[in-house]
Amino acid sequence: QVHLVESGGGTVQPGGSLRLSCAASGFGFSDYTVTWYRQRPGEERELVAQISAVGRSTLYSDPVRGRFTVSRDNTKNMVWLQMVNLKPEDTAVYLCQARTGLDTAWGQGTQVTVSS
Repeated sequence: QVHLVESGGGTVQPGGSLRLSCAASGFGFSDYTVTWYRQRPGEERELVAQISAVGRSTLYSDPVRGRFTVSRDNTKNMVWLQMVNLKPEDTAVYLCQARTGLDTAWGQGTQVTVSS
């Protein structure tokens, strides 16, 4: 089982950039698909981006495609979400999830606020 900790959130102006990190501890991280979600107050959790276990495939939601990039380094047990051209509607708590067929782990989330 893995344990996840997100970091890198903060407050930026529209058009700005942030890089979120998801650090994993535990065994077998390279077996886990990792997904970034975000959640706004009063709304359901929304899938943002996903990367396969060995990083060969990615997918993005329509609102972030072309602006966000997900990557990972399994030698460091790390996943990143690079976000550019941020918009006010990107404001949310961002969470990473690691999942295999037998196990699902969540981080505690990191707040991203996009405001002028």
